Amino acid sequence: MTLPPGVVVRPILPRDDAALAAIARQVQAEFGAGSVSDPEVDAMQRVYSRPRSAYFVVERDGKLGGGAGIAPLLGGDDGVCELRKFYLLPSVRGLGLGQALLDKCLLTARGFGYGQCYAEMLDRMSEAQRLLQGNSFQLLEAPMGYGELPGSHTWYLRSV
Repeated sequence: MTLPPGVVVRPILPRDDAALAAIARQVQAEFGAGSVSDPEVDAMQRVYSRPRSAYFVVERDGKLGGGAGIAPLLGGDDGVCELRKFYLLPSVRGLGLGQALLDKCLLTARGFGYGQCYAEMLDRMSEAQRLLQGNSFQLLEAPMGYGELPGSHTWYLRSV
């Protein structure tokens, strides 16, 4: 996929943590999850530097617009990763950046040796659900792994 002019998808850097935490909280609030306490959002670069984990951010004209990552599914099989912390600001939605982030995450998951990718999301995130469904994610009837996202009742899985 060709990115629009001025757009870069790259690995997260320590300097991105504060801006990404603000983006995460803004998007969480937008979808009614603003009261969810998640200590990971303040230290994303450190959290996603663990083995078989990665996080990518999208920049548009030098400003962060969001990101997405993969990590082992907690409580899951070694061959399953989880698509995590997928946030895009409204100002960068509809430009194909969600697809670019998803492609980068799935390619990285394959490189790490994962066979499947799991995702869960809030029911209200209909655009994100359409993105997953359009990329061969299959709807599940129940969550996988340990921690279910509060308010999440939509779970997906696909081969990588």
